[in-house]
Amino acid sequence: MFPPEAIKFLKGLEKNNNRDWFQPRKEIFETKLKAPMYDLVESINAELLNFAPEHITEPKRAVYRIYRDTRFSKDKTPYKTHIGAIFPRRGLGKDSGAGYYFHVSSKSVGVACGAYAPGPEELLKIRRFIAENPKLFRATNKLMGPLQGETLQRPPKGFDASHPAIDLIKKKQWYCWTELDLDLATSPRLKAEIAKRFKAMAPMVALLNQPLLAKQA
Repeated sequence: MFPPEAIKFLKGLEKNNNRDWFQPRKEIFETKLKAPMYDLVESINAELLNFAPEHITEPKRAVYRIYRDTRFSKDKTPYKTHIGAIFPRRGLGKDSGAGYYFHVSSKSVGVACGAYAPGPEELLKIRRFIAENPKLFRATNKLMGPLQGETLQRPPKGFDASHPAIDLIKKKQWYCWTELDLDLATSPRLKAEIAKRFKAMAPMVALLNQPLLAKQA
């Protein structure tokens, strides 16, 4: 859980996203946000040991930097207004495979599971796997909802437009996302609520990674 000062910091950063505001308060970020985030990642790693040990990630690798990459963005604000962590599948790229993610912002606790940024090779493998196993991807998770993600307007090359799962095959991303009440961020229940959703999505995450790991079997 995070101390109330962490949420206060994020709310202040959202209103004052500039170096002049951040630098005098950097110690607050380090002690009230970053340090508790590292502790939380360690706690979640202990939970992953029970159902997704291949996704255990060292805190320094899991936690995203607060600094934004503004080189190719119209938005030149220097800082993210949330703190997030990712748990990718060992042996796959950080973004190319399916994994687990959560963040804490000034408005909510966000939890996501799935494949968010697969490359062309991974897209093809996942689409072929879905085409062969469409029923496996139709289930809606009670805690996380249906699969989401950007979708092509037309069927990808090599896939039949009349395939019963063409709506899933056309996707460029396959993930579930939910936002939880902000009060959870400062509650002792935070770790358990995140881990519960990660565990519920573990079968889907494993399915999405299955075709990507085929050569490594």
